[in-house]
Amino acid sequence: MATFFGEVVVAPSRAGVDDEEETEETAEDREIRRELEITVLWTPGAAGSPAEEPLRCSRFIVAVGHNAVAFLSAFILDSVCWNIVGAVKLWNEWCQTTNATSVLPTDSFCLFYQLISDPTVLLCQCSCYVAEDQQFQWLEKVFGHIGKKGLQVTILSTCPVAEYKTQESTLTLPSPFLKALKTKEFKEEVCCPLLEQPNIVRDLPAAVLSYCQVWQIPAVLYQCYTDIIKLDAVTIEAFKPLLSSKPLKNLVKDISESTKILKKLLTTGETHNNIYI
Repeated sequence: MATFFGEVVVAPSRAGVDDEEETEETAEDREIRRELEITVLWTPGAAGSPAEEPLRCSRFIVAVGHNAVAFLSAFILDSVCWNIVGAVKLWNEWCQTTNATSVLPTDSFCLFYQLISDPTVLLCQCSCYVAEDQQFQWLEKVFGHIGKKGLQVTILSTCPVAEYKTQESTLTLPSPFLKALKTKEFKEEVCCPLLEQPNIVRDLPAAVLSYCQVWQIPAVLYQCYTDIIKLDAVTIEAFKPLLSSKPLKNLVKDISESTKILKKLLTTGETHNNIYI
Protein backbone atom coordinates (compact mmCIF):
# COMPACT_ATOMS: atom_id res chain seq x y z
CA MET A 1 0.00 0.00 0.00
CA ALA A 2 1.12 3.58 -0.64
CA THR A 3 2.16 4.81 2.80
CA PHE A 4 5.81 5.70 2.19
CA PHE A 5 6.34 5.55 5.95
CA GLY A 6 8.84 2.70 5.77
CA GLU A 7 6.67 -0.30 6.53
CA VAL A 8 8.03 -3.63 5.31
CA VAL A 9 5.37 -5.77 3.68
CA VAL A 10 6.19 -9.47 3.40
CA ALA A 11 4.85 -11.02 0.21
CA PRO A 12 3.12 -14.42 0.36
CA SER A 13 5.51 -17.30 -0.31
CA ARG A 14 5.13 -20.85 -1.61
CA ALA A 15 8.32 -21.91 0.18
CA GLY A 16 7.89 -25.08 2.20
CA VAL A 17 4.77 -26.23 0.33
CA ASP A 18 4.91 -29.87 -0.69
CA ASP A 19 5.06 -30.53 -4.42
CA GLU A 20 2.00 -32.77 -4.25
CA GLU A 21 -0.02 -29.86 -2.87
CA GLU A 22 0.65 -27.84 -6.03
CA THR A 23 -1.87 -28.44 -8.79
CA GLU A 24 -1.73 -27.63 -12.47
CA GLU A 25 -3.89 -24.86 -13.85
CA THR A 26 -7.22 -26.28 -14.99
CA ALA A 27 -9.40 -25.17 -17.89
CA GLU A 28 -11.68 -23.49 -15.33
CA ASP A 29 -8.70 -21.60 -13.87
CA ARG A 30 -7.71 -20.42 -17.35
CA GLU A 31 -11.28 -19.28 -18.03
CA ILE A 32 -11.37 -17.30 -14.79
CA ARG A 33 -7.99 -15.77 -15.61
CA ARG A 34 -9.28 -14.78 -19.04
CA GLU A 35 -12.42 -13.22 -17.57
CA LEU A 36 -10.34 -11.21 -15.09
CA GLU A 37 -8.35 -9.70 -17.95
CA ILE A 38 -8.85 -5.93 -18.19
CA THR A 39 -9.42 -4.33 -21.58
CA VAL A 40 -8.82 -0.61 -22.06
CA LEU A 41 -10.49 0.67 -25.22
CA TRP A 42 -8.96 3.92 -26.48
CA THR A 43 -10.41 6.06 -29.25
CA PRO A 44 -8.09 5.68 -32.28
CA GLY A 45 -6.07 8.84 -32.91
CA ALA A 46 -7.34 10.78 -29.91
CA ALA A 47 -6.74 14.53 -30.23
CA GLY A 48 -3.18 15.70 -29.83
CA SER A 49 -1.45 12.37 -30.47
CA PRO A 50 -0.81 10.02 -33.40
CA ALA A 51 -2.81 6.80 -33.24
CA GLU A 52 0.03 4.50 -32.16
CA GLU A 53 1.86 6.88 -29.80
CA PRO A 54 1.15 7.58 -26.10
CA LEU A 55 -1.16 10.51 -25.43
CA ARG A 56 0.72 13.65 -24.49
CA CYS A 57 -0.53 14.51 -21.02
CA SER A 58 0.26 17.35 -18.64
CA ARG A 59 -2.55 16.74 -16.13
CA PHE A 60 -4.26 13.45 -15.33
CA ILE A 61 -7.14 13.70 -12.85
CA VAL A 62 -8.43 10.38 -11.49
CA ALA A 63 -11.66 10.11 -9.47
CA VAL A 64 -12.29 6.76 -7.76
CA GLY A 65 -15.67 5.95 -6.18
CA HIS A 66 -19.19 7.26 -6.73
CA ASN A 67 -18.85 10.47 -4.69
CA ALA A 68 -15.52 11.49 -6.23
CA VAL A 69 -16.92 10.72 -9.69
CA ALA A 70 -20.05 12.78 -8.98
CA PHE A 71 -17.88 15.70 -7.83
CA LEU A 72 -16.13 15.84 -11.21
CA SER A 73 -19.46 15.41 -13.04
CA ALA A 74 -20.98 18.34 -11.16
CA PHE A 75 -18.09 20.80 -11.09
CA ILE A 76 -15.73 19.92 -13.96
CA LEU A 77 -17.16 17.74 -16.72
CA ASP A 78 -19.60 18.68 -19.46
CA SER A 79 -20.31 17.37 -22.95
CA VAL A 80 -19.30 20.65 -24.62
CA CYS A 81 -15.72 20.93 -23.30
CA TRP A 82 -14.77 17.26 -22.94
CA ASN A 83 -14.65 14.23 -25.27
CA ILE A 84 -14.75 10.60 -24.15
CA VAL A 85 -11.53 8.98 -25.40
CA GLY A 86 -11.48 5.65 -23.60
CA ALA A 87 -13.24 3.06 -21.46
CA VAL A 88 -12.22 0.12 -19.28
CA LYS A 89 -13.98 -3.22 -19.59
CA LEU A 90 -13.51 -5.47 -16.58
CA TRP A 91 -15.23 -8.18 -14.60
CA ASN A 92 -14.71 -9.39 -11.06
CA GLU A 93 -16.69 -10.69 -8.11
CA TRP A 94 -17.99 -7.21 -7.22
CA CYS A 95 -18.75 -5.54 -10.52
CA GLN A 96 -18.83 -5.72 -14.29
CA THR A 97 -18.32 -2.83 -16.68
CA THR A 98 -18.81 -2.39 -20.40
CA ASN A 99 -17.64 0.20 -22.92
CA ALA A 100 -20.99 2.02 -22.67
CA THR A 101 -20.63 5.79 -22.40
CA SER A 102 -24.21 6.58 -21.34
CA VAL A 103 -24.17 5.81 -17.61
CA LEU A 104 -26.02 6.61 -14.39
CA PRO A 105 -24.28 8.01 -11.28
CA THR A 106 -24.79 4.67 -9.49
CA ASP A 107 -23.52 2.51 -12.37
CA SER A 108 -20.13 0.81 -12.32
CA PHE A 109 -17.95 2.28 -15.05
CA CYS A 110 -14.49 3.59 -15.86
CA LEU A 111 -14.29 6.27 -18.56
CA PHE A 112 -11.55 8.60 -19.80
CA TYR A 113 -12.12 12.16 -21.02
CA GLN A 114 -9.94 14.64 -22.92
CA LEU A 115 -10.28 18.43 -22.66
CA ILE A 116 -11.10 19.76 -26.14
CA SER A 117 -9.37 23.11 -25.65
CA ASP A 118 -6.23 21.46 -24.24
CA PRO A 119 -5.88 17.79 -25.27
CA THR A 120 -3.01 17.29 -22.79
CA VAL A 121 -5.54 17.33 -19.93
CA LEU A 122 -7.06 13.90 -19.24
CA LEU A 123 -9.65 12.91 -16.69
CA CYS A 124 -10.72 9.47 -15.47
CA GLN A 125 -13.98 8.64 -13.72
CA CYS A 126 -13.75 5.20 -12.11
CA SER A 127 -16.80 4.21 -10.09
CA CYS A 128 -16.16 0.47 -10.45
CA TYR A 129 -14.16 -1.72 -8.09
CA VAL A 130 -10.80 -2.78 -9.50
CA ALA A 131 -9.78 -5.96 -7.68
CA GLU A 132 -6.30 -6.27 -6.20
CA ASP A 133 -5.18 -8.78 -8.84
CA GLN A 134 -6.43 -6.42 -11.59
CA GLN A 135 -4.75 -3.22 -10.40
CA PHE A 136 -1.39 -3.92 -12.06
CA GLN A 137 -3.19 -4.49 -15.38
CA TRP A 138 -5.10 -1.22 -14.96
CA LEU A 139 -1.90 0.71 -14.26
CA GLU A 140 0.07 -0.82 -17.13
CA LYS A 141 -2.71 -0.43 -19.69
CA VAL A 142 -3.71 3.10 -18.67
CA PHE A 143 -0.31 4.66 -17.97
CA GLY A 144 1.18 2.71 -20.85
CA HIS A 145 -0.99 4.85 -23.15
CA ILE A 146 -0.07 8.14 -21.47
CA GLY A 147 3.23 9.98 -21.92
CA LYS A 148 4.98 10.42 -18.57
CA LYS A 149 7.12 13.43 -19.50
CA GLY A 150 5.76 16.56 -17.80
CA LEU A 151 2.87 14.60 -16.30
CA GLN A 152 1.19 15.51 -13.00
CA VAL A 153 -1.47 13.28 -11.42
CA THR A 154 -4.30 14.22 -9.04
CA ILE A 155 -6.34 11.42 -7.41
CA LEU A 156 -9.67 11.80 -5.59
CA SER A 157 -11.19 9.06 -3.47
CA THR A 158 -13.33 8.39 -0.41
CA CYS A 159 -12.90 6.16 2.62
CA PRO A 160 -15.02 5.26 5.67
CA VAL A 161 -14.17 7.54 8.58
CA ALA A 162 -14.00 4.43 10.79
CA GLU A 163 -10.73 3.54 9.02
CA TYR A 164 -9.09 6.82 10.05
CA LYS A 165 -6.57 6.20 12.83
CA THR A 166 -6.33 8.89 15.48
CA GLN A 167 -5.95 9.16 19.24
CA GLU A 168 -9.27 10.99 19.32
CA SER A 169 -12.62 9.30 19.00
CA THR A 170 -13.78 9.21 15.38
CA LEU A 171 -17.25 10.10 16.70
CA THR A 172 -15.99 13.62 17.49
CA LEU A 173 -14.42 14.22 14.06
CA PRO A 174 -16.19 16.72 11.76
CA SER A 175 -16.96 14.17 9.04
CA PRO A 176 -16.52 14.41 6.13
CA PHE A 177 -12.96 15.76 5.96
CA LEU A 178 -10.06 15.71 3.50
CA LYS A 179 -6.52 14.41 3.93
CA ALA A 180 -3.71 14.45 1.37
CA LEU A 181 -0.87 12.07 0.54
CA LYS A 182 1.72 12.95 -2.10
CA THR A 183 4.75 11.58 -3.88
CA LYS A 184 8.23 12.94 -3.26
CA GLU A 185 8.19 14.78 -6.60
CA PHE A 186 4.99 16.73 -5.87
CA LYS A 187 6.19 20.18 -4.79
CA GLU A 188 3.00 22.26 -4.90
CA GLU A 189 0.96 23.27 -1.88
CA VAL A 190 -1.82 20.84 -0.99
CA CYS A 191 -5.41 21.92 -0.26
CA CYS A 192 -5.78 20.16 3.09
CA PRO A 193 -3.71 18.65 5.92
CA LEU A 194 -1.44 15.71 5.06
CA LEU A 195 -2.45 12.21 6.12
CA GLU A 196 -0.80 11.37 9.42
CA GLN A 197 0.99 8.18 10.42
CA PRO A 198 0.05 5.36 10.85
CA ASN A 199 -2.83 5.85 8.39
CA ILE A 200 -2.61 4.15 5.00
CA VAL A 201 -4.55 4.27 1.74
CA ARG A 202 -5.69 1.24 -0.18
CA ASP A 203 -7.10 -0.18 -3.41
CA LEU A 204 -6.79 1.61 -6.77
CA PRO A 205 -5.96 5.09 -5.33
CA ALA A 206 -3.02 3.54 -3.45
CA ALA A 207 -1.92 1.64 -6.56
CA VAL A 208 -1.94 4.81 -8.69
CA LEU A 209 -0.01 6.79 -6.08
CA SER A 210 2.53 3.98 -5.67
CA TYR A 211 2.99 3.77 -9.44
CA CYS A 212 3.66 7.51 -9.58
CA GLN A 213 6.15 7.23 -6.71
CA VAL A 214 8.07 4.49 -8.51
CA TRP A 215 8.07 6.36 -11.84
CA GLN A 216 8.92 9.67 -10.12
CA ILE A 217 5.72 11.33 -11.32
CA PRO A 218 4.45 14.31 -9.26
CA ALA A 219 1.16 13.11 -7.78
CA VAL A 220 -1.19 13.89 -4.91
CA LEU A 221 -4.07 11.88 -3.49
CA TYR A 222 -6.97 13.68 -1.80
CA GLN A 223 -8.91 11.23 0.33
CA CYS A 224 -12.27 12.19 1.80
CA TYR A 225 -13.14 10.42 5.04
CA THR A 226 -16.89 10.12 5.38
CA ASP A 227 -19.46 8.21 7.42
CA ILE A 228 -21.86 7.90 4.46
CA ILE A 229 -21.12 5.24 1.85
CA LYS A 230 -23.80 6.03 -0.73
CA LEU A 231 -23.98 9.03 -3.09
CA ASP A 232 -24.15 12.01 -0.74
CA ALA A 233 -24.20 15.80 -1.30
CA VAL A 234 -22.18 16.64 1.82
CA THR A 235 -19.44 14.15 0.90
CA ILE A 236 -19.33 15.40 -2.69
CA GLU A 237 -19.04 19.03 -1.59
CA ALA A 238 -16.21 18.13 0.80
CA PHE A 239 -14.00 18.04 -2.32
CA LYS A 240 -14.78 21.70 -3.16
CA PRO A 241 -11.49 23.10 -1.72
CA LEU A 242 -9.80 21.32 -4.64
CA LEU A 243 -11.51 23.69 -7.08
CA SER A 244 -8.94 26.33 -6.17
CA SER A 245 -5.98 23.98 -6.70
CA LYS A 246 -3.71 24.52 -9.69
CA PRO A 247 -4.72 21.32 -11.57
CA LEU A 248 -8.46 22.07 -11.33
CA LYS A 249 -9.00 25.80 -10.99
CA ASN A 250 -9.13 26.60 -14.72
CA LEU A 251 -11.45 23.64 -15.37
CA VAL A 252 -14.29 24.68 -13.05
CA LYS A 253 -17.75 25.18 -14.53
CA ASP A 254 -20.22 27.87 -13.53
CA ILE A 255 -21.01 27.17 -9.87
CA SER A 256 -24.75 27.87 -10.22
CA GLU A 257 -24.90 25.36 -13.07
CA SER A 258 -22.87 22.89 -10.98
CA THR A 259 -25.43 23.09 -8.17
CA LYS A 260 -28.22 22.14 -10.58
CA ILE A 261 -26.20 19.25 -11.99
CA LEU A 262 -25.35 18.00 -8.51
CA LYS A 263 -29.02 18.03 -7.50
CA LYS A 264 -29.91 16.12 -10.67
CA LEU A 265 -27.17 13.54 -10.02
CA LEU A 266 -28.38 12.96 -6.48
CA THR A 267 -32.03 12.70 -7.57
CA THR A 268 -31.14 10.21 -10.33
CA GLY A 269 -28.99 8.18 -7.96
CA GLU A 270 -31.69 8.10 -5.27
CA THR A 271 -34.32 7.00 -7.78
CA HIS A 272 -32.03 4.27 -9.10
CA ASN A 273 -31.28 3.01 -5.57
CA ASN A 274 -34.95 2.92 -4.64
CA ILE A 275 -35.68 0.62 -7.56
CA TYR A 276 -33.41 -2.03 -6.04
CA ILE A 277 -34.48 -1.69 -2.40
